Amino acid sequence: MNSKIKDKNADFLFQAILQLRTEDECYRFFEDLCTVAEIKAMSQRIVVAKMLNDKRVYSDIVAATGASTATISRVNRSLIYGCDAYDMIFERMEQEKKEK
Repeated sequence: MNSKIKDKNADFLFQAILQLRTEDECYRFFEDLCTVAEIKAMSQRIVVAKMLNDKRVYSDIVAATGASTATISRVNRSLIYGCDAYDMIFERMEQEKKEK
């Protein structure tokens, strides 16, 4: 975990996010919390991460998401050197999909 972001405010934010129960609640909360551009940027990054995780090439990712190669490279660094959160989330999403 990156200790640069850990503080009381971040703790409060993450505690609030953990209270969300449905996709609709997420939409409502994040629309109140973030700008449209911030939500679009975060959603683009997670889609890029999923595509990288699925071994898609940069040119396919650019075409599908409109992300810059700089954004794709940054996300790729997180996948390789980060805290493994993308992997954890993708595994949970895959497991949930199988259970349905």
